Amino acid sequence: MTVTPIRLIGDPVLRRKAEPVADFDAELQNLVRDLRETLADRRGAGLAAPQLGVSRRVFVIAPQLVEEGTVDHLVNPVLDFPDEEDQDGPEGCLSVPGIYLDTKRRLNVVAKGFTAHGDPVQVVGAGLLARCIQHETDHLDGVLFIDRLDAERQERLLAVTREAHWPDVKVSPH
Repeated sequence: MTVTPIRLIGDPVLRRKAEPVADFDAELQNLVRDLRETLADRRGAGLAAPQLGVSRRVFVIAPQLVEEGTVDHLVNPVLDFPDEEDQDGPEGCLSVPGIYLDTKRRLNVVAKGFTAHGDPVQVVGAGLLARCIQHETDHLDGVLFIDRLDAERQERLLAVTREAHWPDVKVSPH
């Protein structure tokens, strides 16, 4: 089992746009395996490659969030939103441990991408699955969930992190 340390807020890799995957090879398959095993160990909902320090456009989703027979990972995802419905609910992040804040996201999403073997795939998600897909895709764009908070929630978060002496927490303009 290859459980890898998760990068925490303040690590520059979390703020960089990840590079598209070009080679669907054994290295990519190993990365997906490491992501799965680390996610299972940490009991999260999803995990993106930059959170392991790898700047590649790939993420995994907890198996309990996807229907049987569908994939639990996406490579080079592209999102589409079939409607304008939003959801507002608690969200956390393994890279921002212990912080859970209501975050607005789209209620429904269609994610297109590839499997680790290069096969095209589409995942349709609603509710928590849609939230997870959007959250992980944000990681691939260098965006953290705290960047999606309204101004009041961002200010509260920054105050709490300053009191806790967290490393240089900043909110991105995304």
